[in-house]
Amino acid sequence: MEGRGTRSVEEIFEDFKSRRAGIIKALTTDVEDFYRQCDPEKENLCLYGLLNEKWEVNLPVEEVPPELPEPVLGINFARDGMQEKDWLSLVAVHSDTWLLSLAFYFGARFSFDKTDRKRLFNLINELPTVYEVVTGAAKKQVKEKSSVSNNSGSKSKSSSKARAPETQSRQPKAAVQPKDEEEGLEEHDEDEHGEAMCGACGDSNGADEFWICCDICEKWFHGKCVKITPARAEHIKQYKCPSCSSNKRAR
Repeated sequence: MEGRGTRSVEEIFEDFKSRRAGIIKALTTDVEDFYRQCDPEKENLCLYGLLNEKWEVNLPVEEVPPELPEPVLGINFARDGMQEKDWLSLVAVHSDTWLLSLAFYFGARFSFDKTDRKRLFNLINELPTVYEVVTGAAKKQVKEKSSVSNNSGSKSKSSSKARAPETQSRQPKAAVQPKDEEEGLEEHDEDEHGEAMCGACGDSNGADEFWICCDICEKWFHGKCVKITPARAEHIKQYKCPSCSSNKRAR
């Protein structure tokens, strides 16, 4: 990306989104691998989001000053000194800082004017932060917005159908509800989850895709993001997302 002389706002934003996607994977779906790589016995480590939407834990670059802004140093040193969810939140908020500094570094390098800088920020601001995705704050904000607007739309209907196998599999076989009550519960579920954001990628798109909800943290995920198919979901009595599964790991 650094080779060409100029870049557009859209190209810098695509760079931002790719690196952000990689970091979100590290802190959600790949959290066990990320946790393992952040060994406190190693030297200062950084979390890098890459342009191919992957992530990397590595030592900082040796050149001073670095060519590009660097992520925060020493994320591994705090790993065992705090609860895992708090540590992941700390890494997330520092990752947001790095992503923003990198985007606006390119904006300055490629001589963006006031209008371009504002447009770049507005594009970035439309996405939930890494911190909001990791902590579940993004989902809470969407729920509040949905309750104010009271507009579930077509996405909630299609999503409800896609999630039906997973939800039905957890219902007691002996429990039979009146038809009117079932319809009321279905409408409530549509209102509550119609605009949910995926806890892995942070995207609310994918109305026609399969979604699954974690029974522990109650975050929603695209099935493809957590490698769960509708067929497999039918046999899961209690689904735990990668983050909640990793919390059971012995410290």
